[in-house]
Amino acid sequence: MLKIANAPCSWGIIENVAGGRSGYAAMLDEMQETGYVGTELGDWGFMPTDPTALAQELQARHLALLGSWVSVYLHDPDRLADSEAAAVRTARLLAEVGGPDALIVLGNDPYGNPMRTKNAGRIKPEHAMSDDQWQTFAAGANHIAQAVKRETGLRTVFHHHIGTWVETPAETARFLSLTDPDVVGLCFDTGHYRFGGGDPVAGLRRHADRVWHVHFKDHDPRVAAQSRQNEWDGVESVGHGVFCELGRGDVDFPAVTRTLNEIGYRGWIVVEQDVLPGMGTPKDSAQRNRDYLRSIGL
Repeated sequence: MLKIANAPCSWGIIENVAGGRSGYAAMLDEMQETGYVGTELGDWGFMPTDPTALAQELQARHLALLGSWVSVYLHDPDRLADSEAAAVRTARLLAEVGGPDALIVLGNDPYGNPMRTKNAGRIKPEHAMSDDQWQTFAAGANHIAQAVKRETGLRTVFHHHIGTWVETPAETARFLSLTDPDVVGLCFDTGHYRFGGGDPVAGLRRHADRVWHVHFKDHDPRVAAQSRQNEWDGVESVGHGVFCELGRGDVDFPAVTRTLNEIGYRGWIVVEQDVLPGMGTPKDSAQRNRDYLRSIGL
């Protein structure tokens, strides 16, 4: 049975947006009330960083701690030490509270590069990194993952993401080909893979041995078409709702679920939902997403 979690970003806590839309206690209450059994950590400092305090908060709500996004700058060797320190600091907390199966989710700083942000959803070969840049990027990922493993015993996954240097299926495949399969896995995000030009089912099959973590996010093809026609950047596309609630877009979640079972995936499914005007509160959206997953047997 695949386990279903949610993440603080579904409550507006993402990329150090101060305070989000609720405090952490209210968010955790709502996460439990809407039927989820695990959570990611969210931005460092949003939830308690004292292991005892964090464990008490989660245990009181029967929620597991399964991982955490860490923004890194793998394209910039001058920032590698800072990226490593952030990942190891987070991993120590995850290991103590979440246990040995918790994961570090590396993601290059979203929307940090103007060119990649501008062309999100319509990346062309000329927008890619050079061969030397690819080597630097992959070496940074290997270095951080090895440090996390050495210091805490935890594994690391990389999140392909629109508006970053690894967005498209081809870029995701190249990243995996250049990184160490013993320490670097893939956080496969269905919505980002789809908006990046891929078929999530095909992507899961292609990278079955590297998929260690999964984010469920839907994709509205009408908004995606408007984005390409109007040349919206990545932030504008998200703001217009390209990542709609589950079951309302064109990601075939029943087929994705069958594929996860066929490839022997036994990790978590994490719902990530951008709550936009007209969708109600984060709790309402979380409940609709959980109800949808139950309707397809999850």
